Amino acid sequence: MKLKKKPKRIIITILVLAAFSAIGFVGYNVFLKKPEVKEAKVLKTIKKYGYTLRDNKTKRYQEMFEELDQILKKDPVNEEDYVEKITEMFIYDFYSLDDKTAKTDVGGTDFIYTTSLKNFLENAENTYYKYVESDVYNQRKQKLPVVDKIKIKSIEQTEFAYGDTSDPEAYEVQVSWNYTSDDFDDYQNEATLTFIHDDIKLSLAELK
Repeated sequence: MKLKKKPKRIIITILVLAAFSAIGFVGYNVFLKKPEVKEAKVLKTIKKYGYTLRDNKTKRYQEMFEELDQILKKDPVNEEDYVEKITEMFIYDFYSLDDKTAKTDVGGTDFIYTTSLKNFLENAENTYYKYVESDVYNQRKQKLPVVDKIKIKSIEQTEFAYGDTSDPEAYEVQVSWNYTSDDFDDYQNEATLTFIHDDIKLSLAELK
């Protein structure tokens, strides 16, 4: 008679193990498994100038990108309109941190002079972006600045030398801005940007 009870015990054991496996699987997926990281997709490019718009940019930045596209479609391109728009786009994208996923997600890089991009990224990651917490999985609680109004104070042509490069018709732009929250009133809110001609592009060679 005792021998007849063994199949029941085996069945019970299998059911218990299956239950634990199911619980473990659910627990892993709910508590341990990291959510997928959404890869940013390219929405639009201005190929002639090397500008790219991705879907992780804010609506405001997307609107500025469209405005830039219209400026660059004109023949000839009005360079003052051009430099004014990329100044606004750089200030907004670089100094707004709330939409950045990590300290390495530095904004405004489309507008940086190629030969100074590496140093620009290193400086940004070690200064203004240094304390930006990772938001790869959309779980960040950190409060970060967003640029609000941008004011172009002046645009002047000037001679500018950068390394072996000299541009007698560079643009120096004085700009100021504020943030959407008073919490960031002590953050940088004005700058001088110098753009030089880089083939048909205007590229940011100096920020101070």
